[in-house]
Amino acid sequence: MTEKFVLRSTTTSPFGRKVRMAIDTLGLNNRITETPADPLDEKDTLRQQNPLGKMPCLVLQDGSTIYDSGIIIEFLQDVAGTDRLLRLNGPERYRMLTQARLTDGIMDASILIVYETRFRPDLPHSPRWLDHQRGKIHRGLAAFEAKPPDPTRTDVVSIGLSCALDYLDWRKQIDWRATYPALVAWLKNFSEHEPAFERTRAKDS
Repeated sequence: MTEKFVLRSTTTSPFGRKVRMAIDTLGLNNRITETPADPLDEKDTLRQQNPLGKMPCLVLQDGSTIYDSGIIIEFLQDVAGTDRLLRLNGPERYRMLTQARLTDGIMDASILIVYETRFRPDLPHSPRWLDHQRGKIHRGLAAFEAKPPDPTRTDVVSIGLSCALDYLDWRKQIDWRATYPALVAWLKNFSEHEPAFERTRAKDS
């Protein structure tokens, strides 16, 4: 019997979108059911599936779970029997993992900026904290601006970077397009090359 899985996430989560792009790219759509998750709802089973109450979370057929978007993607790649998204060994694997974590860091900082207003609506916002997070975003983008990935290759790095940039376009934590022209061109080329980018875009984003 072919094992099937449940993905707990939302369509607007950039980390959840990373996993959905991987699912699409790996041809696993018919094996995944997506079930919305609410990390703020104490009654949501997400907190039992992932003690941190974070998404995305992948529920296996036996009820066990895998969480963290990068680990889920590695697991799904193994299920698909390929190394298309991430090399299985050697120096190139660790270079790709490092760059993928950099895209995660950009998304983490972007989300923390959103949370500053979402969780402190009636309190003064900390300019120092916001500048600290924006600094992370700018340094991460500057690194990719200097050496963008291959826009014709879909892997863990390009998936993560495209999700990070599109999330910045949506939430507008910084005006990245005015500062990083090479990444503007890269995202245009990548989105035209990889149909999963548009297929996983949230309808309300």
